[in-house]
Amino acid sequence: MATQTSGADDFIKNLGKIYGLYTGGFLAFVILVAILEQVGVPNKILGYLFVFFTIAVYAIIGVLSRTAQVSEYYVAGRRVPAFYNGMATGADWMSAASFVGMAGTLFLLGYDGLAWVLGWTGGYVLVSVLVGPYLRKFGAYTVPDFMSFRFGGNFARFLAVIVLVCCSFTYVTAQIFGTGLIASRFLGMNFEVAVFVGLVGILLCSMLGGMRAVTWTQIAQYIVLIVAYLTPIVILSTKKYGIPIPELTYGQAIAEITAREQQMIQQGLATAANLKPHIQPWLNYTPLNFFAIIFCMMVGTASLPHILMRYFTTPSVREARQSVAWSLFFIFLLYFSAPAYAAFSKLEVYTNIIGRNVADIRPWMFTWGELGLIQVCGKNAANLQAVIDACKAVGTDVVRFQDFVINTDVIVLSTPEISGLPYVISGLVAAGGLAAALSTADGLLLAIANALSHDVYYKMIDPNAPTARRLIIARILLLLVALAAAATAATKPADILAMVGWAFSLAMAGNFPALVMGIWWKRATTAGAIAGIIGGFGIALFYLVCTRYFPGYGVAYFGMSALPSPTGAPLVDVAKAMAAPNAYETWVTLAHPLASKVGWFGINNIAAGLIGMPVGFLLIYVVSLMTKEPSAEMQAFVDEIRKPRGRTVLVEKD
Repeated sequence: MATQTSGADDFIKNLGKIYGLYTGGFLAFVILVAILEQVGVPNKILGYLFVFFTIAVYAIIGVLSRTAQVSEYYVAGRRVPAFYNGMATGADWMSAASFVGMAGTLFLLGYDGLAWVLGWTGGYVLVSVLVGPYLRKFGAYTVPDFMSFRFGGNFARFLAVIVLVCCSFTYVTAQIFGTGLIASRFLGMNFEVAVFVGLVGILLCSMLGGMRAVTWTQIAQYIVLIVAYLTPIVILSTKKYGIPIPELTYGQAIAEITAREQQMIQQGLATAANLKPHIQPWLNYTPLNFFAIIFCMMVGTASLPHILMRYFTTPSVREARQSVAWSLFFIFLLYFSAPAYAAFSKLEVYTNIIGRNVADIRPWMFTWGELGLIQVCGKNAANLQAVIDACKAVGTDVVRFQDFVINTDVIVLSTPEISGLPYVISGLVAAGGLAAALSTADGLLLAIANALSHDVYYKMIDPNAPTARRLIIARILLLLVALAAAATAATKPADILAMVGWAFSLAMAGNFPALVMGIWWKRATTAGAIAGIIGGFGIALFYLVCTRYFPGYGVAYFGMSALPSPTGAPLVDVAKAMAAPNAYETWVTLAHPLASKVGWFGINNIAAGLIGMPVGFLLIYVVSLMTKEPSAEMQAFVDEIRKPRGRTVLVEKD
């Protein structure tokens, strides 16, 4: 054991050298692929190289990090330095939705898409101020651990597990969906098969080493994804404006977009009714919903279990707080660049696609069209003849704005091809998207499996289970949850991207009131917390389900009428949507996967946490005052976890 600890300490001391060599090796690999492209190696082979090389590296790190220690498996031995934990958290957070979907959402929504950037970034301020350091001082392995100890007994733990699984399962399914999308595009395989190919990479990263393996893998994945995200827009910024800092030049790109929008209207390539200005606010969200989404994404970020788990791995409370600051910095690098990515992408689409003769459409579009992710003239752009026939049917031989529909998830991945950049850049972006999806999937799967194995099996079923059995159960559950998520992703569920947004509201309504009141109000009681979790989570879930699936049960059902349909007409109203749901849902899902319904008070259902969270806080407060106050020992415990120094409150046996 001493030798193992010594080896781990040596590894920690040499992290800078190890990841410096890794970064140099990755850049050398990219240069090698670029050379291979220049000498004529087929693009398909290059795609295989990118996907398999990166997955192989992650898998090797995961296998080398295997462990038989409980503390290493659950919290990486609590010795991850703040800087590297911040980088790992950045990768854990940069899901396929962030890497692939963020710029696409800004592309489609323009100004209104900033709600997601602001909310997801600002959430880490709440983590630092209200939650993260105090959970580290507590010394838990999981969020339900804290709920159980603070609110006494297994019922609070069980409720926390339910919230955790509900928040995390659809989120991890979306990540596996993203790996399948990328693998099917760049490996040329069937989507359903590609989903399980991606799953193998995810399991190799996390199954044997748990949090220890996931941490060191996520750092490697962050390096890949940030290089991949910035490279295309740095190149485009340099080519167009001579400055390799896209964050400084995308204002010029927006000016060109605005000019091009007017030009398209004058040339009959678009109409003022269906071309929404990129910089005009409140076209897709009302001011209420814009700020509601910001607030819900912030609070949801501070409540998601797979994010909070990352702060259990630092050596001290101080480093947990520093780790949040580093997390914010590494996330900022991508999110600050997302608006630039969207602007450059939109400018390239307006310049290189809109107004192009249908017969001159580039072949890259057909690859995405075959997957149903690009439509031209109302039909999937599966091949040139299909596009020509579709456009002939609507009476045009050029691609107009209203004729072109691209899924938001394709924007980032296809921008290098739209811009005519070398294929090596497309492969690099695909590798980055894969890294983002894999890293988040690892964290989410671990959060679910750890909750089930540690909180349900060990704490509630068999408290005397030996270490070996606990780890075996954890790995079996990890495998089962992963297979269930992959099977769900393989069905291509239409709502999965919207449900990722729902995860934030469910975490906000179910976890946040109990966490905050448990840390900051000594008078909060067990009955109050249980009432708050059930009430807040329950009403948010009811609102989400009713607005989406059962609009007749007292909750209104509205589409986002500001978005244009493929024909240029407004989106159908509720009556038409209910009469012809397939046509409506196909368009909304294809063009705007974050489109959703609104009901009570006009609140978008993605912001359902805005309804659930106040209910949770109110119930905790009222019920706590109506019940006997916690013991003096528990109140002293609450005081202790708020102190930045001193011993860890809960010490788990290994």
